[in-house]
Amino acid sequence: MTTPAERPAYPAAPRLDLVDDMHGVLVPDPYRWLEDDTDERTIAWVDTQRALMADERGTWQSRDHFTERVEALLGAGTISPPYWRGERYFLVRREPGQQFSVLYAVDPDGTERVLIDPMQIDPEGLTTLDSWQPSKEGDRLAYQLSVGGDEESLVHVMDVATGETIEGPIDRCRYSPIAWLPGGEAFYYVRRIAPDLLPESEQNFHRRVYLHRVGTPPEQDVLVFGAGMTMTNYYGVEVSRDGHWLQVSAAEGTEPRNDLWVADLTASPPEAPAFTLVQGDVDAQTDLTFLRDGRVMVSTDRDAPRGRIAVTTAGHWDATHWVDLIPEDDEAVLESVTVLDGPELPEPLLVVVRTAHGVAHMSLHRADDGAFIRSIDLPGAGTIGGPVEHIDGGPVTWFVFTDHATVPTVYTFDGRTGEVELHARPPGIVDVPAVHSRQVTYTSLDGTEVRMFVLSPTEQPDRPRPTILYGYGGFGIPMSPGYSAAILAWVEAGGIWAVASIRGGGEEGEQWHRDGMLGRKQNVYDDFHAAAEWLIGAGWTSADKLGIYGGSNGGLLVGAAMTQRPELFNAVVCVAPLLDMLRYTTSELGPTWTVEYGDPEDPEQFAWLHAYSPYHRVVEGTDYPATMFAVFENDSRTDPMHGRKMCSAVQHATSGTRPVLLRSEGDVGHGARSLSKSVEETADTLAFMARWTGLDDLRSEHDE
Repeated sequence: MTTPAERPAYPAAPRLDLVDDMHGVLVPDPYRWLEDDTDERTIAWVDTQRALMADERGTWQSRDHFTERVEALLGAGTISPPYWRGERYFLVRREPGQQFSVLYAVDPDGTERVLIDPMQIDPEGLTTLDSWQPSKEGDRLAYQLSVGGDEESLVHVMDVATGETIEGPIDRCRYSPIAWLPGGEAFYYVRRIAPDLLPESEQNFHRRVYLHRVGTPPEQDVLVFGAGMTMTNYYGVEVSRDGHWLQVSAAEGTEPRNDLWVADLTASPPEAPAFTLVQGDVDAQTDLTFLRDGRVMVSTDRDAPRGRIAVTTAGHWDATHWVDLIPEDDEAVLESVTVLDGPELPEPLLVVVRTAHGVAHMSLHRADDGAFIRSIDLPGAGTIGGPVEHIDGGPVTWFVFTDHATVPTVYTFDGRTGEVELHARPPGIVDVPAVHSRQVTYTSLDGTEVRMFVLSPTEQPDRPRPTILYGYGGFGIPMSPGYSAAILAWVEAGGIWAVASIRGGGEEGEQWHRDGMLGRKQNVYDDFHAAAEWLIGAGWTSADKLGIYGGSNGGLLVGAAMTQRPELFNAVVCVAPLLDMLRYTTSELGPTWTVEYGDPEDPEQFAWLHAYSPYHRVVEGTDYPATMFAVFENDSRTDPMHGRKMCSAVQHATSGTRPVLLRSEGDVGHGARSLSKSVEETADTLAFMARWTGLDDLRSEHDE
């Protein structure tokens, strides 16, 4: 690994004398002009950054190699479980080489038909299928499309038998659930109110729950819930299989709690459901499942941070009536419960999925009292997706299993035989390289024990190797084992990849999340720094061979890490980040995240944010690591301005010669994209990391 003798020629970036007085603290913001992507200065600056990025890309030795290996490791394609509606089922599959997964219907006679192929809709590959929901009978399909990464989720309705789209698009449906009423003639959904009724700063918000009848203009849809409630609320909506019960939940932004209502649709009309409050102003997340035996199953973390299942009966909604069925476990987090029933079973059963430190476990229980029967053997130590049951019940459930070296594969558990069996593999074949995977425990700054997965080409450390440390640490999202072409390609080339299960995530339950949010956010960064120190101390790597990588909230993580401990890392890849934590609420979905990070308008919460906000912690004269900020121009979650401003600040401040770069990509957003665009981004990330952690040198030695 060589270091340039001279500092790169960074684009000229005027520094404004702009200073905000925030709660008596003077806060400079010299690059405020980079927030405006229509400003001629911003356009010219981004163009020059692209040229600088191209020059840097020309120094990489391994990009072609990683492009080839990532494509090959993704060559198996993907397969989903079957989603049964009556005698018909639906599945999603991506054949090797396809840009997107395709949605199929399989008719009662076994005929398989393509329903939605995004590349047929848009051969340029800019249109994504965000979500889909068949009617309860499987004769109609509501599906949602976005273009260019904007995630706007335009709703369409299809006649499944003919494949014809019978209505749509219905706009302003971002993140909308679809809850069909029996008969397939109407559904509840969530839509923002018309933008011309709102100031520009509020047009991403003000969601409402509506009833839509197929064939009628959306302007005639009936508002059933949400008027006058908090602007940033998200709503969930479900209708029970028999159409008896409507359930609506509300959460302010991404807060880890919800209010919950139910309505009896046999006692009030669908257009005017009479709601009863189940849970309100309670610091917990709760959801109801209406069982076929008449009981109501309550999934909640109320008084149980790792989750529990209780039961009650209709009308007895208050928590004082809930009786535990699957109590909270002291070590494992409850993920899901699936009911197996029907005449082929002597008694109804429950399949319970928990995760212990991020690793899935499955067990079998009696449905009447929750009594444990036995553990269910899984294919390995990994992650479960699902399980999925037939909409009309039955003795079989389907689930997806994966681990760090296993492509996601569909299995069944059959309550009649008690066996787990292979159901479907992805359609292609992939030669997965041999890797060693282990979960280690290390100690953070305050003495908290934290877990980390370490994937390596050798069983034990043989020398300090080029290493990528990855983390997220937010929103209660766990870092669980899963197949990754990026990880496998890196380890196959001789590097180490580590995934830290830091606070802010969900690996240890809701309290683990809360220990890394709001005023405790510094715990997240301390956990990450301690992970790096452990990897160095254990002999896996050294500071000059260590790179850190994160996206979205993980981009904030690595932005904080590089400003707090720049000497600890040699390379940083920061993707779609939040970095100006004093102005993150001014754009895109920022106002929905104040419940996770805090509100800069509040003096106490401003102090939390100002203490770690990466943009405000850049110090002139610091030798910063080689850094690549990756932003997406159509990102409607985290504004690309964060990456632009931070990049310019670090380019100005750094005293070293390691490059600070901006990778700006158009026609994509925060979420789904085509296979080819995903491969390109991954190859750039790995090649940059290989250049600045020494993996290129290691590969050259191997080739010799």
